[in-house]
Amino acid sequence: MPFAQSSRAAGTAIIPRATYRLQLHKDFDFEAATRILPYLQRLGVSHVYCSPITRARPGSLHGYDVVDHREVNPELGGREGFDRFAAATRAHGLGLVLDLVPNHMGVIGAHNPWWADVLENGPASAYAGFFDINWHPFNRQLEGKVLVPVLGEAYGDVLDEGQLQLAFDAGVGQFTLCYFSHRFPVDPRTWHTLLQASCEALPPGAGPELRAKFEALTAYAAALPERTEPDAPTSYRADAIAPLKQQLIALASDPAAASAIDQAVQAINTEADHDTLHALHEAQAYRLASWHVASDEINYRRFFDINELAALRIEDERVFEATHALALELTASGVVEGLRIDHPDGLRDPAQYFQRLQQGHARRVAARQSAADDSADEKPPADALGIYVVAEKITAAHGDQPDDWALHGTTGYRYGMLVNGLFVDRRNEKRFERIWRSFADVETPYEDMVTEAKRAVALGPLGSELTVLATQLKRIADADRHTRDFGFNTLRNTIAETAASMPVYRTYVVDRASAQDRRFIDWAIAQARKRSAAADTSVFDFLRSCLLGELATEADNDSPQRQALHDKLRQFAWRFQQFCAPVAAKGVEDTAFYRYHRLISLNEVGGDPASFGVTVAAFHGASADRAARWPHTMLATSTHDNKRSEDVKNRIDVLSEVPGAYKLGLRRWHLLTRSLQREIDGARAPSPADEMLLYQTLLGSLPLEELDCAGLAAYRVRFEEYVL
Repeated sequence: MPFAQSSRAAGTAIIPRATYRLQLHKDFDFEAATRILPYLQRLGVSHVYCSPITRARPGSLHGYDVVDHREVNPELGGREGFDRFAAATRAHGLGLVLDLVPNHMGVIGAHNPWWADVLENGPASAYAGFFDINWHPFNRQLEGKVLVPVLGEAYGDVLDEGQLQLAFDAGVGQFTLCYFSHRFPVDPRTWHTLLQASCEALPPGAGPELRAKFEALTAYAAALPERTEPDAPTSYRADAIAPLKQQLIALASDPAAASAIDQAVQAINTEADHDTLHALHEAQAYRLASWHVASDEINYRRFFDINELAALRIEDERVFEATHALALELTASGVVEGLRIDHPDGLRDPAQYFQRLQQGHARRVAARQSAADDSADEKPPADALGIYVVAEKITAAHGDQPDDWALHGTTGYRYGMLVNGLFVDRRNEKRFERIWRSFADVETPYEDMVTEAKRAVALGPLGSELTVLATQLKRIADADRHTRDFGFNTLRNTIAETAASMPVYRTYVVDRASAQDRRFIDWAIAQARKRSAAADTSVFDFLRSCLLGELATEADNDSPQRQALHDKLRQFAWRFQQFCAPVAAKGVEDTAFYRYHRLISLNEVGGDPASFGVTVAAFHGASADRAARWPHTMLATSTHDNKRSEDVKNRIDVLSEVPGAYKLGLRRWHLLTRSLQREIDGARAPSPADEMLLYQTLLGSLPLEELDCAGLAAYRVRFEEYVL
């Protein structure tokens, strides 16, 4: 029989009893998910927890590369398929929790209409403010442009080899630049040369009327507003471009006109020196570049260092409404009863975001009630949590998410590591440390390894974001005679060192720092100052005052100059916090976790490998604190974000009980594989540290039963892919 659900009181959320997550994709869509609902019901869960359901890049297996928040992914079955699935869940007494992706969108390819509009119109696009783009970067050649690092080779080589081609899509009246499967729109204002060339390619017998149409469109294109025309509303350019495209569609329906356009395009593509194609590219609102350039010059904020995922300015209420209308419609109608929010640490102001979620839901519920009953005047309290919300967030042992966030907790990373820690024998920590140091020949403490890794990430893969921050800070420093002598490189290194020393993923300063934020900033500044080789460490005092918004200035308190400086300080502090989160994630989870292999079951999302297990008393203490402060947070012992499943971690945990046997095993396995080891660039491969990773992974994942030839071959392929 269906499981009973809690009733929804006015302004209160339905709290899931237990969730089961489904990873939806083209090969496991809503119809397939519907077929397993009876099984989920028998398991005893109260809610089905779905991966992102909005339109993602074609073929996406995870759904986090959203290209349109307004549409249910057609590869999953579209809105009709979702409605049938939602009805089936209700019929089985189950609720729905959806995964939302507010921080970023998939942008590489021609599938994101907002991003395509930005590439076509640059700063004049109606969506230019949707993405976190720096239109005035350090490299002045990129002024008013977006760097798009998608090329496999240097731009000049791609051009010389004919890999970049011009194309015309007669169905939509659009010229595009093509690089393999990538399509980039050509700014219609730059079409006049293409249309003129098409006109000249008309055969002598073409009528004057056809030539007149080409000439009229050529003049129309040349007269379009510039992308950077001051004070021109964004709709003005869009309204002017739409008729041009419609007229070009109509013109291209004439076979003679279509043939002339094709000839002009072909002539440009086959030009020996490619000068015309290069000039056309240079006139666009984007610059195509080698993917290697991203770490130095990319000027849009990304999800970590993934070029394909561009960050959104969700703090802009227009962007929030455009990206959340569908989800909040579903929560207000009762179809969806909970939301899981992906990576809120990437947002400028998570507290504001969660408040807007609850307010947006409450506003839509009230509108529905009002429409259904004109006499309905009951309104939920302003601070009520009307929808169940949890955040995908890593919290440090010495820090937590702010208590004033309008949500019910996190997705359970910390709980999973607490449970795992119960299965680690803490008495053998020192013996394991000796085994690690002796076999791997590593002396660096884990904490120093983390700092080194975070610094390397800040200066390397996230170097372009660091340059943006350093440019902002240099402009602030130049405004005062006492700080203007701080050089750009000094400021850049100071920011990197401080971000690497941050003891938590990020702080949450908006207008003023909380006591917890101040403590973390002071700690990071102090640690960075200790490690710094700078001759003048007063630059750290300057950075601290900027991060806390306490910079003393020579300007009068009420002067416009002081207000402008204050705005720059806030922008810098906000951006620094958004920078710290990916520095920590990439530095810890993706780097330090693959350098420190004392016991790899502890190298887990939300975990701390330096803590060798958890006492029963500590576990119960953490549980009591959680019950008091976040009673409805998720309790997950394994999530889709984990690097290792529960059974693999449990098997590796057993090693902590037998350090002697493990030490002997390491020695034996090393001898057995000695003939397979190689020397590459003067170093042994695999390194001793990597050997420990491989052996522990084998112990955790080898099937217990005897493998036949086919099973061994399949396991070998999977293991090799994991190692790579």
